[in-house]
Amino acid sequence: MSDCIFCKIANGEIPSDFLYEDDNVVAFRDLNPQAPVHVLVVPKAHHDNFVDGVPAETLLSMERAVKAVAEKCGVAESGFRCIMNTGAAAGQTVMHLHMHVLGGKDLGEGLIPA
Repeated sequence: MSDCIFCKIANGEIPSDFLYEDDNVVAFRDLNPQAPVHVLVVPKAHHDNFVDGVPAETLLSMERAVKAVAEKCGVAESGFRCIMNTGAAAGQTVMHLHMHVLGGKDLGEGLIPA
């Protein structure tokens, strides 16, 4: 999708410092972090959201990226949260599938880090 910011980042049109990359996904730090560790895992192919017919290999790459990011950022042992918003009412502001990986502090039981 030519006007999608995440497509441009994931495919190298907009430079970013990737923490992880494979054939299907990239991971980079969120520009507006909600926790000490706040990384976005973004597919290179455009999918509007999680229920947009995402291929199994892309979902597997997302899982691998989360594991690699958690290890690289030092939250694999202490714990982290993964969030995928689907639709504007859920808080999705970029309509390109992405997963938030949050950690680096006690996030509590609520869905939003305190």
